[in-house]
Amino acid sequence: MDNQKKEILLTEEGFKKIEDELELLKTVRRKEVAERIKVAISFGDISENSEYDEAKNEQAQLEERILKLENILRVAVIIDESSIDTNLVTVGSVVKIEFKDALTDEVEEDEYTIVGSAEADPSESKISNESPIGKALLGRVVGDEIDVQVPDGISKIKILEIRR
Repeated sequence: MDNQKKEILLTEEGFKKIEDELELLKTVRRKEVAERIKVAISFGDISENSEYDEAKNEQAQLEERILKLENILRVAVIIDESSIDTNLVTVGSVVKIEFKDALTDEVEEDEYTIVGSAEADPSESKISNESPIGKALLGRVVGDEIDVQVPDGISKIKILEIRR
């Protein structure tokens, strides 16, 4: 197995968001969960205490999330957004595309920000550089037309604009 940690690309905004979540989990949430455990123990016998079991499970999930965020920040590489080439799609680019649906042949325009996988959030139109569409867009220029394999088949994408 490869011992090298894979770097995780983040925008400055994404890095800050992860730092803020980590701080909240370590300060506020840890205290809340510890208090829940303390209260559950005060109920007596913990062998049949569902409040205690729930609090301990929550504590385990919290610690797992803290560890995950710490690992992301440890290997994070912040994208210098000022150096993003607007002639070429890179991580950090905002890309306006024309998207032809594989099933319906409907054409619509969409705009995506290409981000590292840790920052991806489709509901905010932030797609991972490792996703099928993100991967297909990388290195492309305005006017390029690309066929992308998506779950529904092959979609046709045309790059209309690149900016940061």
